[in-house]
Amino acid sequence: MVTLIRNGDVFAPEPLGRKDVLAAGGVIAAVADPGRIRVEGLEADVVDAAGRRVLPGLIDPHVHILGGGGEGGPATRAPEIRVEDIVSSGVTTVIGCLGTDGVTRHMTSLLAKARALEIEGVSTFVFSGSYEIPVKTLTGSVRSDLILIDKVVGAGEIAVSDHRSSQPTFEEIARLAAECRVGGMLGGKAGVLHLHLGDGKRRLEFLFRLIRETEIPVTQVIPTHINRNPQLFEHGLEWAAAGGSVDLTVGPDPEPPDPEVRPEDAIARFSGMGLPLTRMMASSDSNGSLPVFDANGRLVRLTIATERDFFRKFMEIIRKEILPIETAVRVFSTNSADFYKLGKKGRIEPGRDADLIVLDADLGLSDVFARGKRMIAGGRLLARGTFSS
Repeated sequence: MVTLIRNGDVFAPEPLGRKDVLAAGGVIAAVADPGRIRVEGLEADVVDAAGRRVLPGLIDPHVHILGGGGEGGPATRAPEIRVEDIVSSGVTTVIGCLGTDGVTRHMTSLLAKARALEIEGVSTFVFSGSYEIPVKTLTGSVRSDLILIDKVVGAGEIAVSDHRSSQPTFEEIARLAAECRVGGMLGGKAGVLHLHLGDGKRRLEFLFRLIRETEIPVTQVIPTHINRNPQLFEHGLEWAAAGGSVDLTVGPDPEPPDPEVRPEDAIARFSGMGLPLTRMMASSDSNGSLPVFDANGRLVRLTIATERDFFRKFMEIIRKEILPIETAVRVFSTNSADFYKLGKKGRIEPGRDADLIVLDADLGLSDVFARGKRMIAGGRLLARGTFSS
């Protein structure tokens, strides 16, 4: 498949101005001034992007592709994600994870689901593990998973500071971070320890101890759900000031008494402290449950996270001029590609995967290309899962 996107305003994520982008064989073959690229002797799909913006496909680094949840019993297990849900949100790459339930959901099933989504058109990676320690793995250890299984990029989401965690000790977290470190080095991977943060008062205590008491670098660990509450987010700012990266969960807009820090406010605090936004990533927690517990730990309400909120918030941040487009692209795509070492993702340049989204003049989603395959055309969904009607 050869596709020529003409006359689009390209953000690579750096603003390149009006360019033509040629995709062939699933990768970006050329980026050039309008009219400079010629395709002869081949049938090409030509897309006129005049007046539109062309961006790298979004990357969601925390998705429960098998479904999460279950905190209210078997009937509260969230459903698996569909490829349609992913691409209709402008997302072309996901990192899949388990969650609270590492018993009825398995690493083998997670890997199989990741491979299925890849066949259906999007790019996928996975974390080894669930909330608990000892970590559930595919090969017997996180280190060997990283070395032997192509899709494994780290361990996660391991829960700390949460009543649903396995209450790991600092020593267990330190050993796991070391496993990730060495496994990542030997496997040519990021080897990231992706930590779920709850409402517990210890917050990021283990992370600060890790860089204070061990040789593990700050770049080996990332806390997610860091905007769960203001106190946790303040700890996250300290972590970023120490050189670490943080992952914001982008979901439904919080309403009182929900203490969640809105992404807009999180970005403002980051910028106000002079912290580089290259240390901030966004994820959806899609198809994971959003449980609400009372002061005694009883489940009182349960909803489900969706990819729709990921794209909605990306658009709001651009439309409200909270961030310029090129910086928003970094937070929702490029930073994750860099941090998790996702190879050819997150940028528009020759040799990278042809993961592209086209926004219309109103910043609506017009077209999506995943490794060069057109998944949305003119706002019309083309992608279909194997069993979709």
